[in-house]
Amino acid sequence: MHTKHTSFGFSTRAIHHGYDPLDHHGALVPPIYLSATFAFPTLEYGAACFAGEASGHFYTRISNPTLALLESRMASLENGEAAVAFSSGMGAIAATFWTLLRPGDEIIVSQTLYGCTFALLHHGLGEFGIKVRHVDLTDLAALQAAFSPATRMVYCETPANPNLRLIDIAAVAELAHQQPNVTVVVDNTYCTPYLQRPLELGADVVVHSATKYLSGHGDITAGIAVSNQALAQRIRLQGLKDLTGAVMSPQDAALLMRGLKTLGLRMDRHCSNAQAVAEALQAHPAVQWVTYPGLRSFPQYELANRQMKLPGGMIAFELKGGIETGQRFMNALQLFTRAVSLGDAESLAQHPASMTHSTYTPEQRAQHGISEGLVRLSVGLEDVADLLADIQQALAKCNGANLRPTTTSAYALK
Repeated sequence: MHTKHTSFGFSTRAIHHGYDPLDHHGALVPPIYLSATFAFPTLEYGAACFAGEASGHFYTRISNPTLALLESRMASLENGEAAVAFSSGMGAIAATFWTLLRPGDEIIVSQTLYGCTFALLHHGLGEFGIKVRHVDLTDLAALQAAFSPATRMVYCETPANPNLRLIDIAAVAELAHQQPNVTVVVDNTYCTPYLQRPLELGADVVVHSATKYLSGHGDITAGIAVSNQALAQRIRLQGLKDLTGAVMSPQDAALLMRGLKTLGLRMDRHCSNAQAVAEALQAHPAVQWVTYPGLRSFPQYELANRQMKLPGGMIAFELKGGIETGQRFMNALQLFTRAVSLGDAESLAQHPASMTHSTYTPEQRAQHGISEGLVRLSVGLEDVADLLADIQQALAKCNGANLRPTTTSAYALK
């Protein structure tokens, strides 16, 4: 049996890449190596490992056989050379920032970011002498004008959390790489490599909260960074080993690999369900607006079709009546679970202004395109008719109106 599977399709590699059962006593499922430390056959071999001259494992904070298999598999799926696993998505983001940025550097970031990333930038990097510039990265002229000799990184999420604004990765990377020593980092959590591969579009590093779609079951926290071999090694030996220590456990790595086996199947269902829910919301008279990359009304619909395989499982919308109506709607939901996070089998609903993006001030939320009444849905894997029925009854409790009975998606999977 092939051990690399580099020529196979996405789902085949998600299941098989880098592992041959016959090398492990025939075990179909990869073993979990729980050891914190590893023995050296000789003093010289141990010294070579510490010097980076040998590739053996010697301490799980730096590497572990179970983590190494996960990292190899994620690098394959993102079409990168190497990956580093972390105990959380914020661990991956923080380790990447602290590795690649120094006091006096500038980082250009998109206007809308996950709340904890925003806090890390302004209460972490900003307080250690790294200048943070928020720029509308959909405006390439604004990006071009924002570069300075101190710029060392451009960072974005696409789609952005929570308002789903897209960034043209190829265009941003092309501009950034015209500048000296600028690294482009993209958070690909919302899409996963099944829907979008930023490295193929010119990004230098991809980060994930693997807690979300990559795992898919809401039972671990995990993070991933994928890049070329040299950058990944720097992030491992500086950001992971020395600066954060945010190492993923071998047990979580095994659960994450289990989740990867069904990633393609799950993302197809997330996307088809979300398309149906978005179309139904858009047709309802109580809805002020709905944003979803699969809707033709989505302002960046053409970019979504060009950059993403499918439009994803996340929806943002606001009801007429603003925040109070949105609160009534959320409290009336019965099948959707009121919870933060996303990408689980269960459908989730949350209010960013009071939850995930509460680290922003109201003025900052307005500035960065996060309205006070915005509701974010992570559409799960349930039967779509049940999801629509739940939304219908919740809207009816808000204003007595009925949801148009759309039970199937007009969107054809590409």
